[in-house]
Amino acid sequence: MRHGKKFNHLGRQTAHRKAMLANMACSLIEHKRINTTVAKAKALKQFVEPMITKSKTDTTHNRRIVMAKLRQTEAVTELFRDVAQKIGDRPGGYTRIIKLGNRLGDNADMAMIELVDYNEIYNAGKAPKKTTRRSRRGGSKATTTPPVETKASNEEE
Repeated sequence: MRHGKKFNHLGRQTAHRKAMLANMACSLIEHKRINTTVAKAKALKQFVEPMITKSKTDTTHNRRIVMAKLRQTEAVTELFRDVAQKIGDRPGGYTRIIKLGNRLGDNADMAMIELVDYNEIYNAGKAPKKTTRRSRRGGSKATTTPPVETKASNEEE
């Protein structure tokens, strides 16, 4: 029985799966988006999002934890320097999975996984988020005042 076993093994041994996810996470951090299968994208999302959360607080302990998982110094440096700065105020949901259809060779479901804040197409059309969640009932009515004309002192001289 498989009660409560939600982890996708992806048809691989433990060491192979960890190495594959680490390499995919480093590629995602470096290129900001990668194409892969849907199953691998979902596994990668579970793997990389806790590390992005850890990168928000730049401590030696967090760097060592992330380094133990990613195994590439350049990726860890970019994660803590560039990516963490860009996603600093986001409370979660750092990645987006977009399904692309089936692969021609073996008909596998393909997907693109990307870091949300680095996609300029999706972020361009959205207005800035409101800072408060409260709604104003009635509110103050806008009064229009005529523009005040000021004379420049440069004209007289």
